[in-house]
Formats: sequence, structure tokens, C-alpha cells
Amino acid sequence: MDDQNKNLILATALSFLVIMTWFVLFPPPEQPVDPNAPATSETAETSDGVTTPTADATGAGATDTASEATEAAAVDAPRLQIDTPSLKGSLSLQGGRIDQLSLKNYRQTLAPGSDIVQLLQPVGADAPYYALFGWAPGNGLTAEQVPNANTIWQVDSGDTLTPDTPVTLIWDNGNGQIFRRQISVDADFMFDITQSVENTGDGNLSLAPYGILARHGEPVDLKNFFILHEGGIRMVDGELTETDYDDFDPANALEEIPVTQNGWTGFTDHYWMTTLIPADDVGAKFSTFRDTRRNIFQTNAKLSTQSLAPGQSVSVNTRLFAGAKEWETIRNYQNDAGVEGFLDSIDWGWFFFLTKPIFWLLHNLNALIGNMGWSIIALTLIIKAVLLPLAFKSYVSMAKMKELQPQMEKIKESAGDDRQALQKEMMALYKKEKVNPASGCLPILLQIPIFFSLYKVIFVTLELRHAPWIGWIKDLSAPDPSTIYNLWGIFPWDGPEPGSILALIFIGILPLILGISMWLQQKLNPAPTDPTQQMIFAWMPWVFMFMLGSFASGLVVYWIANNMITFSQQYLIMRSQGYKPDVFGNIRSGFKRKANPDDK
Repeated sequence: MDDQNKNLILATALSFLVIMTWFVLFPPPEQPVDPNAPATSETAETSDGVTTPTADATGAGATDTASEATEAAAVDAPRLQIDTPSLKGSLSLQGGRIDQLSLKNYRQTLAPGSDIVQLLQPVGADAPYYALFGWAPGNGLTAEQVPNANTIWQVDSGDTLTPDTPVTLIWDNGNGQIFRRQISVDADFMFDITQSVENTGDGNLSLAPYGILARHGEPVDLKNFFILHEGGIRMVDGELTETDYDDFDPANALEEIPVTQNGWTGFTDHYWMTTLIPADDVGAKFSTFRDTRRNIFQTNAKLSTQSLAPGQSVSVNTRLFAGAKEWETIRNYQNDAGVEGFLDSIDWGWFFFLTKPIFWLLHNLNALIGNMGWSIIALTLIIKAVLLPLAFKSYVSMAKMKELQPQMEKIKESAGDDRQALQKEMMALYKKEKVNPASGCLPILLQIPIFFSLYKVIFVTLELRHAPWIGWIKDLSAPDPSTIYNLWGIFPWDGPEPGSILALIFIGILPLILGISMWLQQKLNPAPTDPTQQMIFAWMPWVFMFMLGSFASGLVVYWIANNMITFSQQYLIMRSQGYKPDVFGNIRSGFKRKANPDDK
């Protein structure tokens, strides 16, 4: 491999590291909140700041009006319990809002007794986050005559919401219209909300059902990391849109996106998500915006306006996903429940054509093996097997290049500063020995998108969260917790705080093994003839060792396995081609062709 190709690989690898380091150290700045921005005149506001839509019918009321309900009233309102195999919480009869929800099967940390993950919180909590449903008034109705976020519902049937027992709420507006809301839930994370209204009055009416997801402020555990999307997300007729919290439009500039066939809209966190999914046949308009005065992020799904003559009734269905982004669960909702494109709610990134099949294979390997760490190693074996035909040619070429290094150094000495003569003699040597110096670069370059894709999979997918491997590795999505700072637990003091400068210096066992594996692999490659390049490449394993010390353990496991498999493949292939690798010998002349019995 000549100096030009060495420079190519070095520049590519260092550029990759610089980009990642830059985004980690210098994330995009948060846009300032404008406290004086006016609310939209096209929508209504409830007392807790939620902006509700209006109907599209001609002559519809301009806006809803805020009621006198207070935050204390929202907290003290009667509640119905929610209890499923996956969820625990309650819904408030004020607004019929689903605003208290925890995930039974997920805990905040690995510490014994850690609290389960809380997804939704009511108004008055530290981080209010909830789902609302209601009707926007049209012809013949005022804002007070339709249910909104502050309506106090009565229980018509059911006392606890479970997969086997739906609940029905009822509200009579006293003007001849009776509203009902039936809520059911499955064993995973999907709620089914059917809103209905019966017109027992004398006049013709029009009104539009809606669903709202509201979030007061940004999440307290926002990662704000360039590789992960957190914020608004929607799918409209096959087109996915992701909106970072910094990019939410203000409420007075909201845009309604019509849904022609199917779609969903909501908020996505690192591992959790809430999503409104209107029925495909009712028509809908989505809007995602931010009330800058109250710092409330909101996404609305407004359904088509319904017209009712006296004696008529109408019902409309909307689903609500509120739970963990489990790949298999979301896939089932997509394939079996008709939620188009739902798997794209997981942030697969630009390399989705790699991340999706890589995760699919990793998921199935884990189902077979039962351990995600060993599944990562098995995945690495499969990837290396697929790339073996290409690697074979590369390793043979690198072996020949290493054997030619003494001749290349002689050519360099004889050519001196004459670069043209040097290149000419080098090309003549390559042609004579039938060596392609560029063939050793391709497998290394292919590792960059594969590495990045696996990093993405390990970082964003829930299945790696709190997944153990062996011994001290209890969470493959977190850095190696062992550290030389306390001699890996021999001394009684704790290791440095994760993310601190000391944590970057006092690395764990896995990063140390990574550095050694990179050093061993490097010993089989031809060394550059330039002293400066030689020094850079000599230091590279140890630089990577410290830089990757704070990366997810699963990624380090992959890289160690990749290095050791590569070393074994390269060693065996070189031996099969008549070269005898001397790993611990002179780095420039560590290869000797096997003796030929006919030689004297």
C-alpha cells in the first residue's frame, strides 16, 4: 500500500472521528424562547395552555375559550386506574385525559429497587406530558357546548381500564347533545379511543373530533446527540418528517398537513414514544408547533368535520400508542394492525439500508442465542464471512506489499527528492510483482459505514438497553464500568463519574483489549515508509482505545471481535499464500517467504 493510499485511509478515519467528536462536544445551540410571541387566532387555549383546534365548517366558531379550571383542579379531579401487563397509571376525568402512565417492564437504572420508567405525567407534576381528546365546535355549537381539556366527564361503564375491561365516559352538554368516549387498551402499548356524539336537539350541527399530545418543556433526560432524533415525528402518506425541539414552529405559524390515505403523529424519545393514529377512512390534518409563551410542545390530529341532523349520531376512532419502542411490538402494529411505516419511528438514520438488516439479524441471533453480547460477536462473524472474498484479495495484496517494503525503501533512497522518478519506479515494481496497492484499502473503507451503522443500532434500539453480556458488563448500551482508577474494583473507592475527564483517562478492561487487538492487527499490515506516518499509525491503536473508552460496551465488543477475526483471517490467508507473518518481529521486514525445498 503506497503513501497515497495510507493518507486516504488516515484522512477518512480521522475525519470520521473529528465529525463525531465535534457533534459530541459542540451540539447545535438551543434557540431562545420568545416569551412575548402571541398565540394563534386559529386555535383555542385551555387554562393549562393547551391549544385546541376549531372545526373547518363554514360559520364555525372562531376559537374555544379558556375555562376557569386551575392546575390544582386538574390534579384533584377523579381518576380511573389503568392496569395492563405493560402499563400502569390512570386517566383523569377532567378532560378524560390520559396523563399518568408508567412502563411496568422498564426501570430507570440497573440499581436494585430503581423506579419504573414514567412516560406521562399530569399537569402539576415536574414535567407534564399527556394525551387529550375532544371536539371542536362548528355550526350550531359554542366552545362551552363541546368537551375539551377541562370538561368533567362521568363514568358510564367500567371502573379500571384493562385489556379485558374497556371504560366508557359520558358528558351531556345540556343543549341536546350527548358525548361518549370509549377507551380500550391492549396488552402492549396501544389505546383505542372511540369518540361519539348523539344529537337529540332540534338543529343541524357540525363539529370536528381531535386528539392532542402536549408536552410542557423539553424532556429532562434529552440526549441532544446528533446521532439520535428526539422530538416531533410524523408519517403522512408514506413520508416521514422529524422535527427537533429547536425547530418547532411557533403556535401562531402552525401549518396543518392534510392526510390523504394514512398517517400518524407524535413525540419520540430515545427509547419511548407517544403517537396519535387516526383511522385511515376519516381524513385528518396534522399540526406540530410550540406555544412559546408557556413553552408547551404540541402535536394535533384534527379529524374531518362531522355534520349531524336532529336524531343522528356519529362516532370516530383514533388510536394512541404510548410506550416503549420495542422493535417486535412496533413491527406487529405495522404488519398486523395496519399502522403504515410504523417501524420508521425507530431512528434508523441515513444508513437505514444497513441499520435495518443489521438489527434484524442481531435481533434474530439474540432470539436464538439468548445473550445480546454473544449475538454481537456472532453478527461480526457473519459480516466478516460475507466480506471474506473481498478480504482475501486484500490480505494477499497486503502480504505482497509488506514483502516488497525493503525494495520500496531502496527505491525511495535512490530517488531522493525526485517524486516523479519515485512514482515511476514504484509503479514499475507493482507491475512486475503484480501488486495492486489500492486493493488493501477497500475492506478498511467498508468498515466505516458498517461500524457507524452498528453504532447507530446499539445506540438507538431499546433491545440493547440494560442488556447484559458477561460478568461486569450489565448494560451493553453503556460504557464499560470497570476502570484502572480503582484497579477494576480491587480498591474500595468508586470509579470516576461517567462522562468526566477522568472517565476518559481511566478506561475499562474492554477498551484496553480493544487497543491491544488493534495493535496486533496493525502488525500484519505493511508499515508506511515515511517516519511521520509511521509514528501516527503506531499511536493510532492507543488513541482509539481512549476515544472509544466512553462508547457503548456493545460497540467495543463488536470492534474487538472484528479485530481478532480480521487478525486470524489475515494471518491464515498470508500463511496459505506462502508468507510467514512474524508478528513481534521487525515491523518493516516481518515477513519472510517460506523456504522452497528446491532452493539451495
